Amino acid sequence: MTLDDVLDAYRQGIFPMADERDATQTNWFTARRRGIIPMDGFHMPKRALRHVRTHGYECRIDTAFDAVIAGCADRPTTWINHDIEALFKALHAAGHAHSIEVWQQDILIGGLYGLAIGRAFFAESIFQRKPEAMKAALWYCHRHLSDKGFGLWDVQFLNAFLEPFGCVEFPAATYNARLKSQVELPGPDRFI
Repeated sequence: MTLDDVLDAYRQGIFPMADERDATQTNWFTARRRGIIPMDGFHMPKRALRHVRTHGYECRIDTAFDAVIAGCADRPTTWINHDIEALFKALHAAGHAHSIEVWQQDILIGGLYGLAIGRAFFAESIFQRKPEAMKAALWYCHRHLSDKGFGLWDVQFLNAFLEPFGCVEFPAATYNARLKSQVELPGPDRFI
């Protein structure tokens, strides 16, 4: 697949997943119900925010993309195979994929990566090496997407981790209408 093919797939609500890290086949999916974090409905738990602030966590964007995707894939069970990793590195090099990184004293302790098309951001995966770093990554991501005027923050699936942050499910028809409206808008001049 070309990068344009991948971008077109995302514009239609289709995303890649593999069965495991060493899988040689990449599958493409869409969800009947799609997990979304509303831009006006994000909630950061106060205790987590206090931890982030008192432990000196800081955000950087696109300074360690390869390390973030490697961190996301470094778990016993992952859907990020080597082909998906290479694909997203190429998307990053082309300016489409981005990392939101959580640092503590110049050590990468967590982050997330995703794909930006128009005013839609598709968060792909997240990891942490220190307590609350995943929550910090979501908080930093929300602040950045809000500042840049994004209108759709797609997280693919609603789950127990994302629900406290305001994640909701949209039925396919509602999601597709929102998706179409946001990917057709011009994106920010620069993601960073």
